[in-house]
Amino acid sequence: MKKSAIALGLAGAVAVSASVLAQAPPSWLPPAEKDRCPSKWGAGDERGSGNHQKAAAVMKAVSLIKTGEVIELAHVLNDKMPFFGTRRFDVHVKRTFMNAFSNRRGSNEELVVSEIGQVGTQFDGFAHQTHENSHYNCFKTDEISTRGGFTKLGIQQTGMFFTRGVLIDVAGFKGVETLPDTYEITVEDLEGALKKQGTTLQPGDAVLVNTGWHKLYGKDNAKYVKTCPGIGVKAAQFLISKDPMMIGADNWPVEVAPNPDPQLSLPIHQLALVVNGVHLLENLKLDELAAKQVYEFAFVMQPMKIQGGTGSTVAPVAMR
Repeated sequence: MKKSAIALGLAGAVAVSASVLAQAPPSWLPPAEKDRCPSKWGAGDERGSGNHQKAAAVMKAVSLIKTGEVIELAHVLNDKMPFFGTRRFDVHVKRTFMNAFSNRRGSNEELVVSEIGQVGTQFDGFAHQTHENSHYNCFKTDEISTRGGFTKLGIQQTGMFFTRGVLIDVAGFKGVETLPDTYEITVEDLEGALKKQGTTLQPGDAVLVNTGWHKLYGKDNAKYVKTCPGIGVKAAQFLISKDPMMIGADNWPVEVAPNPDPQLSLPIHQLALVVNGVHLLENLKLDELAAKQVYEFAFVMQPMKIQGGTGSTVAPVAMR
């Protein structure tokens, strides 16, 4: 009887402890609309951090090109990519016709069945994420969404990006090829890597974080999409305080997943896209940049002009 009572007592204590934990406040919540709208770029603005893209950004980036070397930062689009849910990428070749002229010109095309806004190396626009019904600059989903796309915040608004790029090689700073699964990158990690590299961040940068997780891309897709190392809330706030044009990484959400706080679902997506209007760039291929220790470069990227789209498959490059 005493053992049973002790067991019941322990079980009760565990239940109470679990109940207390469940009631603990989340470590971060999106601020109220009155505290984030209008954005610093003005009421009605749709470009957010893209407003940094001006002639001065181009000229600064051009000054970093010394050798003309081009390093590609995108993965190849194919059916071997990691996917979520019903996303897919199918290519159907259309061998259309042989022209009946003397030069016998043949013609081939293809039909691609995919979510071209959210597969492969992808760029997140502001229509992609919300806090409840509210987007960046407090546009409301039920007011701007139609079956034919979003009437505001569409990815076609972004235009071309040509700016200074910075690689923060956190994996290299830690002395590993790949950061541990679900490792939360801290402010100290970012500052340590930047100091080791001799690199500083400037307003309007395309900031790219190397975790090494891209080594699983197309090789162990199940593990790649299940979890990943990445920046946490405080690290994201640190980067956003530097006023970047975008934040990217070689994993699928840029941020650590799952978040160490079990009450939060991908909070950096809200913190960056919804609260601060800073674009995210996912599934980058950063192995060559890291191997060559290219920490500063000209970053060039043109999203597809998908009318009313939430994002775009992209093929960014670094030039030095």
